[in-house]
Amino acid sequence: MLGLDALELARIQFAFTVSFHIIFPAITIGLASYLAVLEGLWLKTHNEAYRELYHFWSKIFAVNFGMGVVSGLVMAYQFGTNWSFFSEFAGSITGPLLTYEVLTAFFLEAGFLGVMLFGWKPRRPRAALLSPPAWSRSAH
Repeated sequence: MLGLDALELARIQFAFTVSFHIIFPAITIGLASYLAVLEGLWLKTHNEAYRELYHFWSKIFAVNFGMGVVSGLVMAYQFGTNWSFFSEFAGSITGPLLTYEVLTAFFLEAGFLGVMLFGWKPRRPRAALLSPPAWSRSAH
């Protein structure tokens, strides 16, 4: 046996979860900027290749966003399961911060994601250009 106690195992598990989770927000924020550029180029040139690229990458963006939400939920649950004493001690500080993060993730980001994915036809082209930057801003 390696001689690992419960604390070290919890640290290893949380380190893996955080390392896995950070991949998704980083890619998603970068993709939001790329989608804004593609949409701006489509509005300026009316080249259908930019529109098709936008639709292709927006699907990857949506899957990546969903994976980030799921891995973030697992990370939040680990605060309560692996770090219960820490949560009890620092809960009055970390609780409001986690609540703010969850509210912005689920309401602002999911709302802008819905506009980006499902509102392509009913939106005005100028308003469409604001969806990816608004999503990226809400993610910060």
